[in-house]
Amino acid sequence: MASIDDESTFDDPAEALRLIDLERANLERELAPDPRLMYWPWGLAWLIGSGLFFLRWGPDERVLVALPDWLPITVMTVLLMVAGTITGMLGARSSRAVRGLSTRQGQMFGFAWSAGIAGLVLVFSRLSDVVPVSRQGILWGGGLVALIGALYMAGAAIWDDRSTFVLGAWISGINIVGVLAGPGWHALIVAVAGGGGLLVAGLIGWSRRR
Repeated sequence: MASIDDESTFDDPAEALRLIDLERANLERELAPDPRLMYWPWGLAWLIGSGLFFLRWGPDERVLVALPDWLPITVMTVLLMVAGTITGMLGARSSRAVRGLSTRQGQMFGFAWSAGIAGLVLVFSRLSDVVPVSRQGILWGGGLVALIGALYMAGAAIWDDRSTFVLGAWISGINIVGVLAGPGWHALIVAVAGGGGLLVAGLIGWSRRR
């Protein structure tokens, strides 16, 4: 890591600004979690979990693979819990390294994720009994993916992060396409475009910080 470790003066203001920007980038790279660990667990959860939903409950209520009914939701739930645990631990570790406004922003944003998902799960749990089974997948999947896309864009607005905003917009866009396409197709689109998008986002973020 390059560091400004002396008290030299700079005759060229542009050089001083360049070094300040370099030092800021190095600090951000040290404090920010590895993008692969932030995005890949979620990407794999969507890719595998939604992929199983597509195979079990495909378009037009076709069963493409006769999987047990409990398998897709169980696998998805376990993978999402693992992803949430990993990102929660990374976020907590990063927040310990800083104090002040950034810490409060991170804590409030993390609470917004937890409160939003918990609230949505509660509402959908109460509604599932009155929604046809063929539509329950798109209710749960479409609602949760919409919330996640919006939260990514909100986080990008807080930290002025264009890459995260693009990711949130991408997730929101493919979710709309999936909902309009209908049950079955939505699971496939979320698995491939959503899960794949998260994997690509982690790879791009990692390559930029090298």
